[in-house]
Amino acid sequence: MNNNLFNIDSILSQREIAEEIKHTIINEELLHSGILQRLHTLYPEHSAIIRNDKQIFKGKERYAGLNGFRQIVEQLNENGINIGHTEERELFIEVYRFLATKHVLNLINWDKYETDSLFQLVFPQPGMINQETVNAYINAKDDQERNRIVKEYQLKTNPHDGKQKLNKPWFSDEACDVQVLEGSQHKYPPCQLIFDKTTQNCFAFCNYCFRHAQVRGDEDMFIQEDIQQIHNYLKRHKEVTDILITGGDAGFLTYERLEQYALPLIENEDFIHIRTLRLGSRALTFLPELILSDKFVNHLKLFKKLKRNGVQVLWVAHFSTPREVLNPLTIAAINRLKSFEVNIKSQSPIMKHISLFVDKHGNYDIDKSAQNWIDLGNIFATLGIGFHSMYCARPTGEYHYFSAPLYIIEKVFNKVYKTLSSINRPSRYITQTSSAGKISMLGTTEINGEKVFVLKFNEGRNMDWMDTVYLAEFDPLETSIANLKPFRADKHFFENELLEIEKELEEKLLTALNNQTINIQK
Repeated sequence: MNNNLFNIDSILSQREIAEEIKHTIINEELLHSGILQRLHTLYPEHSAIIRNDKQIFKGKERYAGLNGFRQIVEQLNENGINIGHTEERELFIEVYRFLATKHVLNLINWDKYETDSLFQLVFPQPGMINQETVNAYINAKDDQERNRIVKEYQLKTNPHDGKQKLNKPWFSDEACDVQVLEGSQHKYPPCQLIFDKTTQNCFAFCNYCFRHAQVRGDEDMFIQEDIQQIHNYLKRHKEVTDILITGGDAGFLTYERLEQYALPLIENEDFIHIRTLRLGSRALTFLPELILSDKFVNHLKLFKKLKRNGVQVLWVAHFSTPREVLNPLTIAAINRLKSFEVNIKSQSPIMKHISLFVDKHGNYDIDKSAQNWIDLGNIFATLGIGFHSMYCARPTGEYHYFSAPLYIIEKVFNKVYKTLSSINRPSRYITQTSSAGKISMLGTTEINGEKVFVLKFNEGRNMDWMDTVYLAEFDPLETSIANLKPFRADKHFFENELLEIEKELEEKLLTALNNQTINIQK
């Protein structure tokens, strides 16, 4: 292969990249010709490292909402590309949201956009919303009626699956006043989630989003305003070792807010039990330029300071296709994070149309689907990214469109696990989240000739449940672990206790909220 193709200056010149970012990439030596050549040679079908095609989208960095979508459609039409189904796609956008960056738009293969994983990830697709609602929206007599249809449908989208509202923590302060953390979840002892007020946005909108209540601005969204409240809670909960800032996208966290969260972790011995700061972000997929920009340098310096004072900084990416990774800007952003001693791990849902495929006859293509993840795992190894986990879709949003039978997902996962070397594999089992916890599928077996699923808790509302393996009836159509029927029993072993826990949490949370209201009124 012509080594001149992998000259860094040549690769950067193929794209519309700000001079500031080019300067950073070159000065900090964030791209290396040898690695780029190896990745492009091994995975040519996924690679956008070398680009000779026309980039349709230039100048404008982000396209948001209906106006942004319509601008994209107009630009595509000018280039002879008609994606169709405009009104149906616009209904989805009104129910949920739409955001796309120039970066991801230029990664889409517009010659084959219908089957392109990134197009499926970012653009609303026909068949997501049921035809009855689509027809009603299209035939509505005016905007008022369309708005009513949208609002009614939003009520059906299940934005807080798994009874997430019960995960909201509270504590009594020194004055014995109750404080409820409105922007936090604490379900499993070691990890506390924080939905900071600055992170309630995204760099692009994933169609399968599990937290659409946050990014579309529902009234009951989680928003953490008071940072001191988080620290007061952590002082009282020494079981917490990890705090996870999420959203939306933690890439939006301002430096000022990051500093307020992070510095006490290394300056105050009350927080010596906090070992890891996690940041959940898809910036590496949708806007790697953020990490490469000058304005992000203070974040990076603080990350390094935390690491050198014993607090791991973990960037939780969500890659599910090799195409998200194999481009110069994402690879450079990965290397920049690592150069400032940030660890990167990826956890991703396995989603039909994006990373789980069907053949021309409509049958699930196990080999093609597994190869997507095998390639991704090997790319992670080359770039030094940890392959944390693959997991099942959660029953929220347009779940039916992305989900697949559990036994199909198990087949894909097992092929991935068997093929990757032991040090490059994801967590051993595929999992799915429910109110009960994160449940792993250990596989299938037969008992007296009857096929059954074998299950085990990865994390639970009662962490003692993790010690128990249990069985469920095999169902070739079921897509949700929570819906599996117990094998030769009336209930799963944890069901009665789960109901008691949920009831107790609900009662305590309601009491805490009432007491907090009384305190505020005082």
